Amino acid sequence: MTTQTTIALFGAGGKMGVRLSKNLMGSAYAVRHVEPGEAGRARLRQELGIDCMSAEAALDGAGVVILAVPDTLIGRLAAEIEPLLAPGTMVMTLDAAAPFAGHLPERSDLVYFVAHPCHPPIFNDETTAEARRDFFGGGHARQSIVSALMQGPPEAFDLGEAIARVIYQPILRSHRLTVEQMALLEPGLSETVCATLLDVMREAMDEVVARGVPAEAARDFLLGHMTILGAVIFKEIPGQFSDACNKAITFGKPRLMRDDWKRVFDRDEIADSIRRIT
Repeated sequence: MTTQTTIALFGAGGKMGVRLSKNLMGSAYAVRHVEPGEAGRARLRQELGIDCMSAEAALDGAGVVILAVPDTLIGRLAAEIEPLLAPGTMVMTLDAAAPFAGHLPERSDLVYFVAHPCHPPIFNDETTAEARRDFFGGGHARQSIVSALMQGPPEAFDLGEAIARVIYQPILRSHRLTVEQMALLEPGLSETVCATLLDVMREAMDEVVARGVPAEAARDFLLGHMTILGAVIFKEIPGQFSDACNKAITFGKPRLMRDDWKRVFDRDEIADSIRRIT
């Protein structure tokens, strides 16, 4: 007979914690919820009918500990609970930043696992209104996930991935990476590059509005072009940019981007970015 895995979920009443708590309801896991804030505890009771317990009680016999707390708190929280963790316990974080920065206790007898959502892709085949408006994921729209077994026996990955599939459901695809690769994706690819360029695009839209283009027309024009240009450049559809567009890129990229911009993916740059985050 297989023993049911017990999960201690820290930060259960936060924005992310409530999402996880909801998805874990009715799963194959026994979940113990820990939330220090009264507002978070009240939210869990009112929205999900869940009562919280102390950290000590939640950790007693727990096989997996999920730290659904901000990156800035993971190091301190992990250090606080470390004396209560039995050998073989899996500590799961939802982001690679703190593990990459070395904020987890030096305990070779613990399992460290990282799981992060990719969020629903722009191009998808969702058929319901709820799924099409689920931009974050973990609710109605399918999303892929990335996971890394930072330390622990190889078979521990299966348990971590199985839990990740539940907390981030519904799942499109699951990818196995290293912590270093996950750090290249975030903060590198998703925040330093993607979020920054999107912020510039929003500033550019505001600029053409300031120069006289009606705001609604500018927004419709930009979002529409993001769709078709994105579909072509990411090979969602066959096609190629026009000569005029390629010329605009050739002359526009050096105006907007430094020649050495790819250095944002160098390990020291990633480490500096994560230090600022954590």
